[in-house]
Amino acid sequence: MKIGKVIFHESLAGFVKQDEKGYSYKYDEEYLKNPIHGPISQTLPLRTEPFVDEKNMLPFFDGLIPEGFLLDIALKNWKLNEKDRMELLLSVCGDCIGAISVIKLEDGEK
Repeated sequence: MKIGKVIFHESLAGFVKQDEKGYSYKYDEEYLKNPIHGPISQTLPLRTEPFVDEKNMLPFFDGLIPEGFLLDIALKNWKLNEKDRMELLLSVCGDCIGAISVIKLEDGEK
C-alpha cells in the first residue's frame, strides 16, 4: 500500500492511497468539520465517503505530476518508474506549485 497525506493551504485535507483495491482519496474528518475549508478541487467535492477508482489514479492527483523535461529530471534523479503514477505523485509532489502538497507517509506514520 502507498499512501500520502494531502495538504491544502497548510491544512491536512485528507489522504490519497493506492492498494489492492485501486486508488482512493478521503477527506480528513477534522478538515470536513471546519466550515472555513473548501474542496481541494471541483472534481472532489467535500464528502465523508472516499473517492475511488479501481484502475486509474484520480485525475486531479494525476494532473499534479509534472510532464516533459521536469518529469524526465525526476525520473533520472530518483530512478522512478514512469508508469508508477502513485510513486511519482508521492516522490515529486511534496512541494507542488500552488496550494496542494502530497507528502509520502512511511509505514505506520499518520
